[in-house]
Amino acid sequence: MRSRESLTDSQNERLLQVRLACPDITRACDLARAFADLVRHQRGYLLLEWIRQAEQDAPKPMKGFAGFLRQDLDAVTAGLTLPWSSGVVEGHVNRVKTLKRAMYGRASFELLRTRILTQL
Repeated sequence: MRSRESLTDSQNERLLQVRLACPDITRACDLARAFADLVRHQRGYLLLEWIRQAEQDAPKPMKGFAGFLRQDLDAVTAGLTLPWSSGVVEGHVNRVKTLKRAMYGRASFELLRTRILTQL
């Protein structure tokens, strides 16, 4: 999924061989690169067009992915458009869950609470 400019000559050659051997891989690769571009450059306004293309002539797994995106189109479009991220919150939730699992059945709630609060 790296840009073509960052591939070595042998990687480019191998990619070309695979793309020529299987049209489904070619289409899936093109759609995956286009989707990666939407994500990297926050182009959520192009998402609906990408979904239409994927539903028309993509391999079956890619069509399924496009269908899942369509089910929650507003949220996915917002995620690909808006500059805000919940990554920090998700990191804290992950940390708390890890501590909780490590202490499962071994300590009281008060100790868990103390460990969480002392790491902030």
